[in-house]
Amino acid sequence: MLLAGTVVADPETVYEEGAVVVVGSEVVAVGPRSEIEAAHPDHSVREFDLISPGLVGGHIHSVQSVGRGIADDTALLEWLSAHVLPMEASLGEGEMRTAAELGYLELLESGTTTAIDHLSVHHAEAAFEAALDLGIRGRLGKVLMDQRAPEGLREDADEALASTERLLKTYHGAADGRIQYAVTPRFAVSCTEACLRGAREIADRYDGVRIHTHASENAEEIATVEADTGMRNVEWLDEVGLTGEDVVLAHCVHTDEREREILAETDTHVTYCPSSNMKLASGIAPIVDYLDRGINVALGNDGPPCNNTLDPFTEMKQASLLQKVDQLDPEATPAQVVFEMATLGGARAAGFENVGALRPGWKADVIALDTDLTRATPLYDPLSHLVFSAHGDDVTFAMVDGDVVYDEAFGGLQTGDADGIRERARRVADGLRE
Repeated sequence: MLLAGTVVADPETVYEEGAVVVVGSEVVAVGPRSEIEAAHPDHSVREFDLISPGLVGGHIHSVQSVGRGIADDTALLEWLSAHVLPMEASLGEGEMRTAAELGYLELLESGTTTAIDHLSVHHAEAAFEAALDLGIRGRLGKVLMDQRAPEGLREDADEALASTERLLKTYHGAADGRIQYAVTPRFAVSCTEACLRGAREIADRYDGVRIHTHASENAEEIATVEADTGMRNVEWLDEVGLTGEDVVLAHCVHTDEREREILAETDTHVTYCPSSNMKLASGIAPIVDYLDRGINVALGNDGPPCNNTLDPFTEMKQASLLQKVDQLDPEATPAQVVFEMATLGGARAAGFENVGALRPGWKADVIALDTDLTRATPLYDPLSHLVFSAHGDDVTFAMVDGDVVYDEAFGGLQTGDADGIRERARRVADGLRE
């Protein structure tokens, strides 16, 4: 298949009249349309306005999607304990499947083709099956909580870790590597030392497994960890082995000099979730400083209850504007930098090779957007448009591993029944209200 239009191949490469050729699961050519069509004359052609690599959600809670709007105007720990965790605990296996499907549907419809997904304590297999069926690329993990967890979510550490290992053996590397496992402690507040060290031991036993957790999102969280351990959050995670190139820490809003040194020295990945941090009044993550230190930064939406949307384009815009305000510098986090966070930075954090750009030999994770819109007129700079003007509902096409998963021209979602998913989600939400 030959996809033709304006092609943003990566943060530094734009072809105004470009084309991408996909064969099987890979991109085999990208460049000026005239050259690509001459070299590949036998491919069927699809015309689009704007073509981009699929975006990477560096920290997502797909299964919280049925809780969108249940906990507005609430601080983090109350938000969790009084609203979100009880909601998660109430979901049965079928409801969890529906919640994950709804999250993945929204991601694919709005241009996210890869997600690092923080699931829940129970019924994680339902989300893995949903990811397999709907076709998203994902780094998923069952949540570990063995202290300070509400009824229905607290587990014995040994059983939680054993369950993790069973899921890992079943799903890690599934769908020819499209689905990968992340050992997923919720955060240090809800995990004992034994649980955290056990997470590291499991990750070390298997090739390609990563660790995904929250860190230093909120001042009260940090104070709790310090009271428990005598250390600040990132220092404690480093002490128990939860830093390194295979670790993704969501948020990292409040870190001191030593913690930032640890993140840089250990090559730990940070996921920036600006909308969530603003809505929960957690603060502004020091992203400019992280980038200056060479720390890889991904971009994430977090969960719908603390963001209300999984639109990655909204998140890119917020990511840039918030840093400009924080730094009082209009040159901070330009479009190129933010787009890299949302593509290559996210792929590095997720541990997927050859994902996050349109290059020969790389995975054919491709999206296309409509620009026949008033807010896309005029369109001087395609990269600026993607970061500052585009919306998720501009996406008309999405491909993962060379398979078309969303195509507006042919009814939308190609791998499931979108209307059915939404209707089932409404019924789950009705049950939550009752």
